[in-house]
This record gives sequence, C-alpha cells and structure tokens, in this order.
Amino acid sequence: MDGTVVTDQIEKLHIGCGSLPLEGWCNVDIQSVPGVDVVLDVRDGLPGSDVRYIYAEHFIEHLALDDARRFLAECRRVLRRDGTLRLSTPNLDWVMLSHYRFGRWLSNEDAIADCLQTNLAFHGWGHQFLYNFTLMAELLRCAGFAEVRSRAYGESDDPALRGLERHPPSPDWPGLPHVVIVEATGVGKPGEPSVDLSSWRDAMGAR
Repeated sequence: MDGTVVTDQIEKLHIGCGSLPLEGWCNVDIQSVPGVDVVLDVRDGLPGSDVRYIYAEHFIEHLALDDARRFLAECRRVLRRDGTLRLSTPNLDWVMLSHYRFGRWLSNEDAIADCLQTNLAFHGWGHQFLYNFTLMAELLRCAGFAEVRSRAYGESDDPALRGLERHPPSPDWPGLPHVVIVEATGVGKPGEPSVDLSSWRDAMGAR
C-alpha cells in the first residue's frame, strides 16, 4: 500500500507491523520504517471505522495490561459488527513449562539458566505482560467481543486470516502451543474481569 492512506476506507489493519508489513493491509507501527503506512501510537486510538480485519502478532505483550485493555476496546470500536480481530502473543503456559523446569534440573547451572530465561521471557524485548488463553479470552469479552476462538499458527476458517504469522515458531510443548492465537468477533456486552485487578494495579504501581 503506497502513498497516503485514506483512514475511513481501511479494510484490514495490521498493528505493530515493524519490519514485517503485510501486502494488502494497512500496516501500522509506532516507528517510521519501510512498509509502514500509518505511524501511530495505538494507545492514542486506531484509524478507520467499519474495518473488516485487525491483526497483531507479538504486539499486545508490549503494552501494559490497562493499555492492552483499552487497545482491545478500541479494536472492537473500529471493527464492523462482523469484523474479526486476530491476535498472536507468547503463551504464558508454554513459557512456564518449557522455561522453568522445576524438579528436572541436573545441575545448579540448569536452575540458574532457567531462572534467567523465565525472567527474560517476561521482561526481555520490551515485554510488559504475558497471557494465557483464559485471561486473553476474558479480556476480549470484557472489551465487547461476543465470541473468542483459539486458533493454530497460520490457520483460520477465514482465508483472509490464514498464513499471516511471520515470527518464526518455537517448538510447542506436547499439547501446548508456544503462542496464544485468538480470533474475536461479534458484539457483546463490555464488562469487567471476574477477578478484581485493583491489588495487582497497586502492586505494579509500586514498582
């Protein structure tokens, strides 16, 4: 997509594209790098309205949790009623099982390495929050999506959403994917998570 993007005619939004833009999509990033169509901090809102698809891969984990919740609500706002949001993000369940092998260490060095790798998964590469499927689905419903479905890497019932992932996959744990990939659609009733986040916010604010 070359030239000026007409934001009220966007059909497909690719958020946080970095250096991996998708052809035929409006590629959005906070940095102006080759392939980016709209330079934008999405915490300030999203361009377009009546958007058909929104896709973000390895992006939402770079937002603080409250910013991520506002981002999901904004996705619901700009999507048309039957539009779909597809998200891919590191799977916390996979991180814990594959990175922190408690009780299976063969040496002190293994225990130290696992401690470092687990902390890296949380805090490296600008990560701010890691999700499992259960929390991601809950937050999407709280943002106003009616339906949330788990998807496999590169797979979708919708041809427009197949084969989008660009980040190299890691080995899956048996029965447990390395990424949480969800597709959310429909219009539900926004709400609050079933678990009170106030104590979590207080602790995070004290860092």
